[in-house]
Order: sequence, then C-alpha cells, then structure tokens
Amino acid sequence: MLSIFKTIDGKTSKQNDITPGCWVHMCRPDDEEIDRIVSELSIDGDYLMAALDDEESPRVDSEEGDTLIIIDIPVVEKSGKSFSYSTLPLGIIYTDENIITVCLRETSLIDMFAEGKVKGFSTNKKTRFILQLLQRNAARFLQYLKQIDKSSVTIEAELHKSMQNRELIQMLALEKSLVYFSTSLTSNERVLKKLLRLDFIQRYPDDTELLEDVLVENEQAISMCSIYRDILSGTMDAFASIISNNLNIIMKLLASITIVLSIPAIVAAFFGMNTGVPWEGSMTGFYIAIGIALGGSLITALILWVKKMF
Repeated sequence: MLSIFKTIDGKTSKQNDITPGCWVHMCRPDDEEIDRIVSELSIDGDYLMAALDDEESPRVDSEEGDTLIIIDIPVVEKSGKSFSYSTLPLGIIYTDENIITVCLRETSLIDMFAEGKVKGFSTNKKTRFILQLLQRNAARFLQYLKQIDKSSVTIEAELHKSMQNRELIQMLALEKSLVYFSTSLTSNERVLKKLLRLDFIQRYPDDTELLEDVLVENEQAISMCSIYRDILSGTMDAFASIISNNLNIIMKLLASITIVLSIPAIVAAFFGMNTGVPWEGSMTGFYIAIGIALGGSLITALILWVKKMF
C-alpha cells in the first residue's frame, strides 16, 4: 500500500501525486508501487528492499545524496489471552526533496503522524520529522516495557496460587520479548549516534539537541529493559526452584509412605511361608503377626517423623 502525505498551511493530508516536500509511506508495497517510487524519485531500489527484509539490522547508509536509515520498532500482537512483543525494521529514506518510510506491516507509530496527532509535525521539515519519528519510537519502547512489567507482576501473582507450567511459559514469552527489545534498542542506539555525525542533522542546532534527547530516552529504555529482564529471569529461576522443591517434597513423602507400608508386607511374607512358623494353626498367632506388623510400621513412621520425612 502506497500513501502520500503533504503538509500545507499546517495541515497534513493525503494526495495522489508526489511533489517536493511530500512524505511517502509504503506498507507491504507490491512490485508496481516499488517501481513507481524508484522511477519517480530516482532512489536505489535496494534501499526499499532492505527495509522490507524482516531480518535487516538497524543501520545508516548514504549514497548519491540519499540516506537510508533502518531502525527497529516495537510491535505487539494478541496471543490467546496474553500479548506477545517483538520488533520489525522500519526504513526511512532521506532525499533532497522527500522522505520515504517503508515497513512490512501497519503500525500505530506511523498512524500517529498520518493522522496529524504529533504536535509540530510537518512533511516539509524532513530532518525534524525523522527525529520526531525516532523520539516517538523510543517512547513506544518505554510504553511497551511498562506493559511487560505489569504483565509479569500479574503472572507472578497467578504463580503464587497455581504453580502451573502455563504461567511459566507466559513468563518465558515475556523474557523472550525483552531479549528482542534489548537487542533492538542497542542497535538503534548505534544508529542514533551515527546520525549525530551526519551533515543534515548538524545543519540545525535544534535538531541536534532533539536527537540528543532521543538518545537519552533510548538509553533509558535500554536500562529499563535490562532491569526488567534481570527481575524476570530471577523470578523464573526462583519459581522453577520452588516447583522443583515441591516435587522433591512430594517424592520424599511418597517414599516415606512406601517404607511404612512395606513393613506389614514383610511380616506377612515371613508368616506366609510354606514352612513351619511360630504359632502356626493358632488364632493367637494371627493377632501376634498383626501386632508385629503394626508395631513395626508405627516405629518406622515415628523414626521418619523425627527425621522430618513427613
């Protein structure tokens, strides 16, 4: 899908033709749309294809006056009764006259700009637009990190009650999300630091200050991600140990019960042999055998109780 936006008299709206000062957004573009952008804007088609590779790492590349910026953006998807978090690349192509963004799927980050919800946004201010996009992206990481933290607290409360594998699997999914976020935020930080050295950023002092603010937010997100990841990992290890300890307690109890119940079986085996035994043929012998079995079981149970095997 190809969308073209332009800010005129402070209002951003869609239009059909690509003119200087336009913002072109491409979401899952087909070959025809890619060919149109390549021919009309004379940009390298590899730039577009790189942004459409879901395995592409964040980077900055400049060639013939055009600059490609690839960053990772956070995305959230509903998975059953919970949510899963991951990242995907967003390509930003800076040219002398236009800004092109390329993404594999629709994202609320782009929708905020397209719907005019970002204060001070203008397609004519290309550098400021890029920095606003980066700033909103860092803020979105922080927002999702807080959601992950709240989810982990909720799952932890459920674990206190149930101790089921389902909660541990949910926590494992959250830890996996934090790994994705940590890797993406670190890669994004390298991109942001490289942008500080680019000419079109250094041209405007205010934009340089804004980029430094974005770096601070990104570093804050990295710090939060590391803290939440350590907490989640420690919580999972603790509950895994508790579950393992509970299993050991159950196995110890079952072993103790087995030992106690084996005493009557041993006594019955002795008196049930096909040889002569004491009190054979006497009713009194039966009660004596029962007494020996019960006494042995009680003594064994007492010993195990003293040793805290029950």
